[in-house]
Formats: sequence, C-alpha cells, structure tokens
Amino acid sequence: MIGAIPEVHPGQAYPNRRALHDAGVHRPLQAGICGTKQSGAESIVVSGGYKDDGDHGDVIIYTGHGGRDPDTRMQVAAQSITDPGNAALVTSYLEGLPVRVIRGANADSPFAPLQGYRYDGLFRVVNFGSQSGLDGFPVWQFRLEKFPDQSPVSMPKLSDLVDEAVTPRRVVATQRIVRNTGVARQVKAWHRDQCQVCATRLFVLGGTYSEAAHIQALGAPHNGPDVVGNVLCLCPNCHVLFDSGAIYLTDDLTVMSGDSEVGPLQVEPRHRVRVEFVRNHRDRWRRS
Repeated sequence: MIGAIPEVHPGQAYPNRRALHDAGVHRPLQAGICGTKQSGAESIVVSGGYKDDGDHGDVIIYTGHGGRDPDTRMQVAAQSITDPGNAALVTSYLEGLPVRVIRGANADSPFAPLQGYRYDGLFRVVNFGSQSGLDGFPVWQFRLEKFPDQSPVSMPKLSDLVDEAVTPRRVVATQRIVRNTGVARQVKAWHRDQCQVCATRLFVLGGTYSEAAHIQALGAPHNGPDVVGNVLCLCPNCHVLFDSGAIYLTDDLTVMSGDSEVGPLQVEPRHRVRVEFVRNHRDRWRRS
C-alpha cells in the first residue's frame, strides 16, 4: 500500500520490526526499503545503517541499498540503481508518490527514538544522485522531504479503476487536488509511457517517464472525474500544449492544432477515452 495506513498516525511507536510488519507500516523484517520498480517505494526505515545517511528531521538524505558487507557493515562494492529497492525510490521520485518513513533507534541522530521504531509520516523523494561514499565506493542517495500535511493518500485496487466512479478527493496543505495515482499509472502502463500525441517515449535514469493529463480538468470550475476515460498519457511538451488548448481532440480522437490536423490520437484497446470529456476540453477553449 502506497501512502498512509488507516489508523496509523505520525509518532506511533513499535517495539520491533515484527510489529511494523504486522501493522503493515513496513512489511520486510530486514530490508530497509519496501517496494519495487513497478509499484514505487512503500516505506523506508532510517536507523543509521549506512554511514552516508544524513538525518535532518524534515529532510533526510537516504543512502540506497546494496554493496555492503553484512558482517563488517562496510561498503565493499558500488551500488546499482537497478537494485529493486533503489529502483523503487526512483519510481517514487518520477511518479511523485509518498513514502512512509520509519525511524529506528540510533544514537547518532537527535530525531531517532530512544528505543524501537517510530512511524514519522509521509515524505516525498525530491531528487537523487550518485556519489563516492565514505568507504570509497559509489552509492546512490535520495533526498526526502516531509509532506507539510499528513492527510491519508492511498492507492486504489485496479478493480476500482472504473469510468463510472468519481474518485474521492483529498486536499493537502498546498490546496491542490491529490490525483488518484492508481488511475494515472494504469493509463501510463497501458501505453508504456509513450505519448499518445507524438509517440515520444522519454528514457530517464531508472526507467521511462510520461505524464497523465486529465482531459476535463479536475479543479474547479471544471470538476472532471479522475477515471481512466478522462486521462491521456502524454509527454511533458504535449501535456503543456493540451492543458493550454494549443492542441485538442475532435470527437473521433483526431489531434488538432488550431484548424490544422496533427494526426490521430494513439489508442490502446483497453483505454477507452470518453467523448464527453473531449467535448468539455474543447468547449473550455471555445472550440467546436
């Protein structure tokens, strides 16, 4: 589960890893990162396991997984960005997904609990990079910053991603609508991050990247639903063009720029774009 766990609040204490596992806060009994490249990182444990870590309270410099001798706890090899845990944090960065942070007892950190473990809320991965660690081997480091608001953010089951449902909205401190990331990620997965307008697929460190564009905008006064029939998979350039009305769609899903035809929208059989949302977007920019 990505995001907050129901009835679990920042500051909640746990005596050991088994208790974290049983509560669903951090499922692995040993690994410090829970997640995969496909799903993103569910949670991490910060407990001073890597000497290159930096705990600054609301900002954490978290060293990725791999390359460490389990007996000496020394870094003896370079870390790989394709390691499942590291790749999971990259996905969290690319998708803007929240990560649960758990701190374990660590005498070197003033922010750590005196004993056991403590859930410290949702953080986001704001950037990452590689550098030479203190033991002389390259390590991957991820900068995480705490969300100012700890409202629950959760991922729906794929069976819930139906066009007829209007997804509940939750507001964070910035007052923006929190997108149903399950819907966005499903559409992008169907198209394998290839833009439906220009067919561009961006290859970035750790994977591919695309953006989910809502056809009928989510915010007031448009109030479009967050469902797969109202979402397109676009590259950043086409996303900006679409959101600004520089390109739009006809009812037969032809991409238009002004009065000029750009070409057909790339479609995937499982992704049914609904024409009422297309018309709403067109009407928004006074197209007919």
